[in-house]
Amino acid sequence: MKIRRALATAVAAAVTAPAVLLSVTPAFADTKPAAQTQEKQSKPTIKDLEKAAAEAQKAYEEAVKARDEAQVTVRKAFEELSKDSHPLVAAANAAKQAAKDADAAKTTADRAVTAAKAAVDALPEDATEEQKTAAATALSEAEATAATAATAKTAADTKAVETNDALQDARVAAARAAGVADKALDDALAAKIAADAALAKAKKEAEEEGQDCEPEHDLTAEVTGLPTKLVAGTTTAFSVRVANGSDRHMDEVIAYAGVHATDKTGLKDTGKFFRLQWSTKSSPKWQDVNEDSYIDGVGALKPGARADVKLRLTLDKATPAGNGVAFIAANFFNEDGSCGGAPGADMYEFDVKAAGSKPGKTEDAKPKPAKTTKPGGNGHTPQGSASATPATNGNLAATGSSSATTSIALAGGAAVVLGAAAVFVVRRRKAGSDA
Repeated sequence: MKIRRALATAVAAAVTAPAVLLSVTPAFADTKPAAQTQEKQSKPTIKDLEKAAAEAQKAYEEAVKARDEAQVTVRKAFEELSKDSHPLVAAANAAKQAAKDADAAKTTADRAVTAAKAAVDALPEDATEEQKTAAATALSEAEATAATAATAKTAADTKAVETNDALQDARVAAARAAGVADKALDDALAAKIAADAALAKAKKEAEEEGQDCEPEHDLTAEVTGLPTKLVAGTTTAFSVRVANGSDRHMDEVIAYAGVHATDKTGLKDTGKFFRLQWSTKSSPKWQDVNEDSYIDGVGALKPGARADVKLRLTLDKATPAGNGVAFIAANFFNEDGSCGGAPGADMYEFDVKAAGSKPGKTEDAKPKPAKTTKPGGNGHTPQGSASATPATNGNLAATGSSSATTSIALAGGAAVVLGAAAVFVVRRRKAGSDA
């Protein structure tokens, strides 16, 4: 069975078994929602995840931009560090040349020492003291020069290493900057993927469970022209004005219009004798309200916009006298997955007169919201709670038409707290998926 049929099924079950619903106490009805509320509060909403995904997308785009800028900077840095005119390159080249010159000077000095030693060794036995002194002096000077050249070479080599290291460090730093930008981009991409996945998962769960839909008190559906007395064998025309009083755009708005009735006993469902049709400006041809009681001819509504739905309710001549109630509400869903609606359906009660009866004095039915005021509370009955009105011997309508009408209204109201349930249907309606 389609999920979108769940609400209509719940309503039908409610109006055919009102004694069960009306015997449920608020204490019993409120135990489960409390745990669910606590669970929802600890779980991020679709809006939270959409915000996180948008922020992750923005961070990713900024990381891409930073990476691209870093690549340009690094490329320019490497180009500069390859030019002889760059200070670090010039210093490294100069130090390298100085080390080369120092090495050549040391080699020359070492050769002079070798030659001076050879000259000392070559002195004849009969060499004069002057010759011996001159040779020793030449050797001593050559060794001193060689020592100075060695020191200079060591210093030049150290300088060459240092300047070359500085040049390489600059190149590594430039490369590291690119690596940091790449890492930041990888992290941003991972965060974006995670945020997108979380959002997609939440939306999928919402598609299956409807958890992302929210109450929207500013989406209203108001009935005009539905009399409080209807006669079998007649057709009554009335209308529903759907208005978007919120500041959000609603991509698709769907109205809910369900009519349920019983005979005077309140136990026999007489809905088969009723035919409800609708027409809108965008869909002017009269159409039967579908089996789920949804009207999809409203379309999109901008903030402050409204649309009228024409309705006509035909009662077969064989319709038994009794009581009826119309449930009216509106819901919306957007392409971004957000959806919502009024947290309850308004109820419009009416009496059903046998064919040929004179309705007498009648007036337009007034709405009775599914949420009712409770003294000492916040003005609302918790969603999912049922009336504490006791059932009497299983017959809710034994005291007359007013009692019967109330029975239908209360039973229906207990089942048609649209809020979450209706938006499940709205979302599934578009997806067309099975439960």
